[in-house]
Amino acid sequence: MIARALNVSRIHTVAWPLLIAWPLAILFVAFAIPWVVFALIDATESNTTGSIYSILGVTMAFYLGAMTQTFPFALGLGVTRRDFFNATVLVGAGQVAAASLLLWVLAVIEDHTDGWGVRMEMFGLPADFTGNPLTQLATYAAFLSLVACVGLLLGAVYQRWRVTGIYTAGTAFLLVGGLAAILVSWQRWWPEVGSWFADTPRVVPMVALPATVALAALIGAWTTIRRATP
Repeated sequence: MIARALNVSRIHTVAWPLLIAWPLAILFVAFAIPWVVFALIDATESNTTGSIYSILGVTMAFYLGAMTQTFPFALGLGVTRRDFFNATVLVGAGQVAAASLLLWVLAVIEDHTDGWGVRMEMFGLPADFTGNPLTQLATYAAFLSLVACVGLLLGAVYQRWRVTGIYTAGTAFLLVGGLAAILVSWQRWWPEVGSWFADTPRVVPMVALPATVALAALIGAWTTIRRATP
């Protein structure tokens, strides 16, 4: 099964600019812009930028495209749904592992260069919540996995039910989230919610929780795509 997945994975790796070059290029631009800004203002205090989130958007876009564009092409070549999905998960695991390690190394460099010489904090956001380097590395992997799996799920929903499915999923997400917020506000549970995040071991909200949601999204993507038609 692994050998078959490796063979099918070339459908994704042949598009290496989308898989590697574009994410790196966008990450570099997202780094360069705030670096120039902070260099020009000669910052005296640490400044945080959310530019790192750009790589999450690129990751989601790739896996959305994998389901909505590459999937029909693969089935046209005679690839089964299972082999395509296994190959996509295999590629995703490799990309998440490589990107997580890269971000972690950049965070270490950022920490040892006083924020790239301009007191900029971009890659070291997990260090604000935990000093454990393994948890920091796992945090990158968990959130990248979450975004990739949600991209697969949304792509699978589109492939099976088209725009109606996306609208339905979005509406359901808003309703569930909105009703949860109303319930917590009504019961005045916000202090307890805050205490839970503050008192729980960091590895739970930073790694275990996003990893669990990612696994649920991955299972949902497979359940949905196995009956989808190109």
